[in-house]
Amino acid sequence: MNPSPSSSSAQVHKGLEGITVSETRLSDVDGARCQLIYRGYSIDELVGKASYEEVSYLLLCGHLPTRQELQEWNAELASHRALEPEVLQAMSSLPLANNPMAYLRTVISLMGLRDPAAEQLDPPILRQQAIHLIAKTPTLIATFERLRRKRPMLGPRPTLSHAANFLYMLHGDDPSPSQTSALDAYFVLLAEHGFNASTFAARTTVATQSDLYSGIVAAIATLKGPLHGAANTKAMEMLMEIGAVEQVEPYVQKTLSDHKRFMGFGHRVYKGEDPRAKHLKRVAQELAGLNRAEARWFEISERLQEAVWKAKKLSINVDFYSASLLYYLGVPVDLFTPMFACARMAGWSAHILEQLADNRLIRPLALYVGPRDSTFVPLDQRPATPTT
Repeated sequence: MNPSPSSSSAQVHKGLEGITVSETRLSDVDGARCQLIYRGYSIDELVGKASYEEVSYLLLCGHLPTRQELQEWNAELASHRALEPEVLQAMSSLPLANNPMAYLRTVISLMGLRDPAAEQLDPPILRQQAIHLIAKTPTLIATFERLRRKRPMLGPRPTLSHAANFLYMLHGDDPSPSQTSALDAYFVLLAEHGFNASTFAARTTVATQSDLYSGIVAAIATLKGPLHGAANTKAMEMLMEIGAVEQVEPYVQKTLSDHKRFMGFGHRVYKGEDPRAKHLKRVAQELAGLNRAEARWFEISERLQEAVWKAKKLSINVDFYSASLLYYLGVPVDLFTPMFACARMAGWSAHILEQLADNRLIRPLALYVGPRDSTFVPLDQRPATPTT
């Protein structure tokens, strides 16, 4: 017989830290060795070699695609990228001044409402819904930006890749190969990351046999928080507050004296540097070299990385160099977290399919620490006003 969760012998693991709740074949976040593996492949083996399209196929289908499979996968993604007129009309009617993540969460929910197969949990249908969302999310984000800037709408082009299409729809110009490869690397590096908060929220949601769209909406709502996806926005705001390389040291000293956090540093799982960070740093440095007028953002980042390590021995995480990378690509700062969601859509979808393939309702226990044996007092015998 299992002990009662209210037993004094029960051990509480706040935030489920150190608790293994399930098995997965999707990724291994190895905190001790600071490694990240997607279905057997180290992230070091994939970034700069495999496109986001290949990685999304790997996550959903279990293996890297053959040339024919990739050609068919690319065609399938291309066929889903455009937004339906009804979705565009609905997007135009929504408030555009609110948090972009709240906007994205609402539009994804609307898409689920419009899908007649949304409640069906058959694997082929779930796969089609996943492709639908992976393909459309960059279009949603770019369209939101053009709507709020009152710019003409641009649809996707079938000849452009996932990353290139987003940059084209956002800016209206064909991106350079360097810009495209930079965003593609970002998408690959953030495509999947184990049972993080948003992924766990998605799995918990669909474990009730709710639909895929509800799982994605739960993931977006979770990613929206500053302790998860919004940390990349906070990291760029920190760089902008510093403003110049010579201001790094005064900023570090003031932050230490005020007992505040350095955004983009430290990680819940990795005991050292986030394995994605070195790749993001390299890409950000390459973009800085192509944009010397704005090179200071990388220079501030590099100096800050050194200063914080010297002061606190804190390693950088995925958010730190993501900030300057996205900024160099002309992505507005408040769209950094939606960009995270855009990349993670493949991982979330793959986790939802994996959860439903071998499902069990997720229902943890809690240790009750409130009072016991309270006696009910009738209303007419209670004090007329609150007692202090």
